Amino acid sequence: MPRVADHDARHGQITDAVQRLIVEHGLTSVTVARTAAEAGMSVGLVQHYFTAKDEMLLATFTRVNGRFTARVDELVNRGEAEGRTIAEMLRQALTELMPLDDARRTEFMVRRAFADQAAHNARLAAVQRETLVGIRSRVAQAISNGTVCGEVTQGIDAADLALRIVAFTEGLALHTHIDPDGTPKPAVLAALDDQLGRVFTGTCRHARLG
Repeated sequence: MPRVADHDARHGQITDAVQRLIVEHGLTSVTVARTAAEAGMSVGLVQHYFTAKDEMLLATFTRVNGRFTARVDELVNRGEAEGRTIAEMLRQALTELMPLDDARRTEFMVRRAFADQAAHNARLAAVQRETLVGIRSRVAQAISNGTVCGEVTQGIDAADLALRIVAFTEGLALHTHIDPDGTPKPAVLAALDDQLGRVFTGTCRHARLG
């Protein structure tokens, strides 16, 4: 019986192959046979881990979202250790949703492909909804924490502001994807800073000086 580490490695190898196929040829190009060829393994081995194409797609979508969450957790942990403000940490986290480099561009294209497919697939739609709700919830928590440390005005509606910030970020990401020449990185980050600056108007009492 394969070890858990081997099982996870095979899952990663297969879902990474699915991502490459989506980026290069679109989601409709993904088949078990093409995925096996892209991953450098037999069709039988792919089917050992995923008995159906839909399961393979679901695992890929879940893995992409999981990577984003893991990166955000790492950024927050590092930011807290360095004494960064909540606004700074939130800015870093939100930029992970934007196609500002090759890795994030690939993830954005995969998420977009799955978003289209989710309109006709209840299981993908559930993952999409859970991920989006999770992002809004984390942003709302950051805003609430900001009211405690002085970065955000007391008495605000954190959930409402989180909805606005996440929607703005996703719209900005879409513009960056469609028109990269017209959306240079400095301009994109400046727009995000302006949006966050409308909410985080105060000074953090806990951030490390200097």
